[in-house]
Amino acid sequence: MRGFVVGSAMALALLAAPDGVLAGEAPGAFAFSFTAIEGGPLPLAQWQGRPVLVVNTASMCGFTPQYDGLQALWERYRERGLVVLGVPSGDFGGQEYDDNAKIKTFCEVNFAVDFPMTEKVAVKGADAHPLFVWMRRQAGDAAGPRWNFWKYLIAPDGSLAGYWPSQTEPDAAPLTAAIEASLGGES
Repeated sequence: MRGFVVGSAMALALLAAPDGVLAGEAPGAFAFSFTAIEGGPLPLAQWQGRPVLVVNTASMCGFTPQYDGLQALWERYRERGLVVLGVPSGDFGGQEYDDNAKIKTFCEVNFAVDFPMTEKVAVKGADAHPLFVWMRRQAGDAAGPRWNFWKYLIAPDGSLAGYWPSQTEPDAAPLTAAIEASLGGES
C-alpha cells in the first residue's frame, strides 16, 4: 500500500507541476521530470540519493559511437548506484530521429543500450527542457550544451557536480574520477 500512496503522490505532483518540473520536496536536479522514451513519467526524484550522468544524445552524430562508452559506464557503475540517462535531442544539426520508437530501436540494435532514456526534447533555446535551463543557470553559459553528447553529472544531493563537452569520452579520467567521487570512493 505504501508504494501506491507514494506513487499516487508523485503522479499528482506531476499533474500539478509545469512540464518537466515536479512539485514537491525533491532538491535541485531531482525536482525535474521527463517522459520516458517508451512513454510515461520519468521523474528524476526516483534516483534521489544516487549520482545521475545526464547526456544529450543524437543518433546521427559523429559522437554517436560514445553510446558504447556510456553503456560501459552504466554496466561498470550501476550496481554502485550510478544512473546514466540519455536525453535524445535534434537541436544540433537535426541529427536525431523524430520518432521515439526509432531512436530506442537504433540505440538497442547498434549499441545494446539498456540505460534509461527520455523522449526526444530540446536542450537549448526557448523550448529547452527545464533541467537543461537549470543546469545552465547553475554553471553559467559555458555549461552548454554546445553540441550532442555533453555530459552532466548530478550529485546524489541533486546539485550539479560537473559537466564535460562532447569531446570528453565517457571513459575519460576526469569524468570517471568525478563519478567515483560521487559514489564515495574508488572501486
